Amino acid sequence: MALINTIREKSGWAVGTVAIGMLLFIVGGDLIGGKNRLFGGPDTVVGEVAGEKVEYDEYQRVLEETKQAFISQNQRQPDENTMGYLRDQAWNKILYRIAFQKEFDKLGLKVSDDELTDMVQGKNIHPSIRQAFTDPKTGQFDRNRVIEYLKNLDKLPPQAQEAWYAFEANLGPDRLGTKYNNLIKLSTYVTTAEAKRFAEDINTRANIRYLLVPYFSISDSAVKVSNEQLQAYLDKHKDQYKVEEGRNIEYVTIPVSASVEDSTAVQTTVNQLAQQFASAPNDSLFVKLNSDPEFPYNGGYLSPTDLPEKLRQNLPLTIGKVYGPYAENGTYSLFKVTGQKAGTQPAARASHILIKPTAETPEAKAAAKAKAQDILNKIKGGADFAAMARQFGSDGTTATGGDLGWFTQGRMVPEFEKAVFGATSAGLLPNLVETSFGYHILKVTAPKTTQTYQVAAVQKSIAPSDNTRETAYAKAQELKGKATDLESFRAAVAADKTLQKQEAKGLDKGALAVNTLQGARELVRWSYYNNGKKTEVGDVSDVFEIGDQYVLAVVTGIREKGTADVASIKPELTALVRNEEKAKQIMAKLQGKTGTLEQLQAAYGNGAQVNQAQNIAMGAGMIPGIGNEPLAVGKIFGLKPGQKSAPIQGEQGVLVVQLENINKEQASIDVAAIKRQLVQQRSSRLDGAIYEAVKKDAKVEDNRPRFF
Repeated sequence: MALINTIREKSGWAVGTVAIGMLLFIVGGDLIGGKNRLFGGPDTVVGEVAGEKVEYDEYQRVLEETKQAFISQNQRQPDENTMGYLRDQAWNKILYRIAFQKEFDKLGLKVSDDELTDMVQGKNIHPSIRQAFTDPKTGQFDRNRVIEYLKNLDKLPPQAQEAWYAFEANLGPDRLGTKYNNLIKLSTYVTTAEAKRFAEDINTRANIRYLLVPYFSISDSAVKVSNEQLQAYLDKHKDQYKVEEGRNIEYVTIPVSASVEDSTAVQTTVNQLAQQFASAPNDSLFVKLNSDPEFPYNGGYLSPTDLPEKLRQNLPLTIGKVYGPYAENGTYSLFKVTGQKAGTQPAARASHILIKPTAETPEAKAAAKAKAQDILNKIKGGADFAAMARQFGSDGTTATGGDLGWFTQGRMVPEFEKAVFGATSAGLLPNLVETSFGYHILKVTAPKTTQTYQVAAVQKSIAPSDNTRETAYAKAQELKGKATDLESFRAAVAADKTLQKQEAKGLDKGALAVNTLQGARELVRWSYYNNGKKTEVGDVSDVFEIGDQYVLAVVTGIREKGTADVASIKPELTALVRNEEKAKQIMAKLQGKTGTLEQLQAAYGNGAQVNQAQNIAMGAGMIPGIGNEPLAVGKIFGLKPGQKSAPIQGEQGVLVVQLENINKEQASIDVAAIKRQLVQQRSSRLDGAIYEAVKKDAKVEDNRPRFF
């Protein structure tokens, strides 16, 4: 309210109401205020940021604000997946407010009322306000419309007022964040020496010859790697393997799928509806009352290309006739033709056999034409068109005997369409048709028509009944009764051949899905907390209903935040350590060998290869033909022309590189432009880096899975 009052004091005139929604002003993502309560009990603490506890009530308040902002912007309620993202967004808002406010306070950063006013009606308009009050016809921002809007804010609907107040609350934190980031960004500096070195790295190119003994030249089975070696490698490179908290689980799913009895029940219902549908006086009302909600009435006129395949098989259709029921893709369908009329777009159906020339030469085209003519003659003599299409066709229609289905005019190349839509009856066309694709043997299976049909459809999905669902649930509960720990869970699953055990590793505490199980948030949350207590290895879940299946799970592993353990990344570590061992073998075999690269190749034997690479950039770290080899590239530019390196343990194998020459482009260097380029590159990475640095320093503890 302070900002509105300030603006009103500075604007001494009244104007009319502007009916403009402030929905555009709801800023998502990063900035929001809130009062943190420090003395709640441990059961109400959602997390901790920079030593400050985040209470459940506070988090719920911010989450609700975030949810309402989403509803205002999207005009719909968020589904469960969206709620997962909104929960993260609300958490980040709180994290930002607490952690960054401490940084602001350390530096004494403030935002004055004059600054806030300036962001609304001054020279430095906030981007959201500029967007909302810019005339779309002229592209000009109108400051007077802003003032007019605020003077009449109290006359607007409550929702619009709340939207503005939320936006106003964010203006100060928004400006503080901008100031803080700019302080760091504007400290980015590139020296002249750095710019010149960068230009030199880009413009300096090397040509080399090299000996490469790739790691794959030694069989993996010939190199044994112990767990001790894996642990030693991990200890040496632990900074590369930082992980967040995670859970490993095993689980089984018991699907709730429609039974034969369920299908029969739906079929019986649809059969009864078929008799009623034929005499129904109001077809659209009949569909509305009897079709499943996901299949609403559509009164449009459809050409044969848009009709269901079952109806196309009955063309031409009869007005008033009910076709079906048809069972397809888990749905029973009835179709009643309620009207017909001539459309504007002709449609036809045809089959073809395409013979493509093997090359763009007169000889190849003549050969293709002769082959096509021979096939056409055989079909005229009685050969089956579909069989010939499967044998000789050269496109994707061979599996369907050349059938292209129905298509409207304008879908095919002109020569093809002229032949098909020029036919007055169904049948084999007497002559070949040449197009840019080759030579076509054409058979019109349904001549062109402009006839369209209005169809009312009653459709019912074959869904599992309550009895079917109860049977599946009883089976899941029976399994739950047998599984009290990890061992008994595995035994119970193994004893039931209808169950397939699955595994999920490293589940993140914020995950919304488990492998292909969507909407599995409750299962993920349970893997971390069960009734407010942390789950342990061997804990067995209750039965979860996820989609159309029941799920039972057991915790098999707990990964704490920190460094990954060997078991969780064993395949990756094994490959790296194995390559190190292979490198030792290769380098030992090359030890003491001298002479040219070819002589080294001969001395090493099978697996060694000599090649050359051109235009290797000093700053790129890549060797053409090999890939990423930063260490070898660095060695290259330390050599003199004609000099060979010692064996190098690279990414793809062991290398010996020999410098041929180094070329330096003599183009003039715009040092100032390069400095600007480098400053921009470094600054562009800072927003994310600043956030992560402040977050890391805040020592965030996220306990939301206890509650959500």
